[in-house]
Amino acid sequence: MNRALVFWSGGKDGAYALHLLRDSSDVKIVGLLTTVKRPGMQVSAHGVSEELLLAQARSCGLPVTRVALPDPCPNEAYAAIVGAALEEAREAGVNRAVFGDLHLEDIRAYHESLLANTKVEPMFPLWARDARDLAKEMIAQGLRARIVCVDDHALPPSFAGREFDAELLGALPSEVDPCGENGEFHTFAYAGPMFRIPIAVETGRIRTRDGFSYADLVPGRDRTHGHRANRGSIA
Repeated sequence: MNRALVFWSGGKDGAYALHLLRDSSDVKIVGLLTTVKRPGMQVSAHGVSEELLLAQARSCGLPVTRVALPDPCPNEAYAAIVGAALEEAREAGVNRAVFGDLHLEDIRAYHESLLANTKVEPMFPLWARDARDLAKEMIAQGLRARIVCVDDHALPPSFAGREFDAELLGALPSEVDPCGENGEFHTFAYAGPMFRIPIAVETGRIRTRDGFSYADLVPGRDRTHGHRANRGSIA
């Protein structure tokens, strides 16, 4: 059986790709691979804290490989650092890498180029899906996510921190991709069939920087026991 890592930013697309492949008869998901920025070790793409990343991994029941990147990180450095991580994964028996790409040919080509010399083959389980139909399917299947980053050129900053739900889909301007595939927004997935238990999160302050608005997510409280949830480390 093929053994795969999911390229994981913490968002809805990678989470749903994981869900779709979990019951596959020819591939076993053995872990997540995430790039994080030094010095704060936040998830590179979305600015989510490492603590919440670890909470996702625990709830998925999968180990997570954290690949530290310098900040700034030129494309050449990114390719070299991630390529080295993939070589290590290949030596450990991984021969597939899963991406949540939908329809951007240049992004898919770039991901394929990362794997070109690694003997790890790419998988794109969401590729060519209609974005609106896919967004509705995710929500109907129980995926829950919150917007953590908004491109202020595409959406008002007030969208940062909103739930990814039917109300949001109805509020998006017609020119905005319902899945945010063009970078209009990014999400943090915290509940759904890919998780064993929901991840408690709360929205903190909204910050605007360099044309983007970010919602600071923090671990929420366990409403039953009244303490901070999601702490601890990956086994």
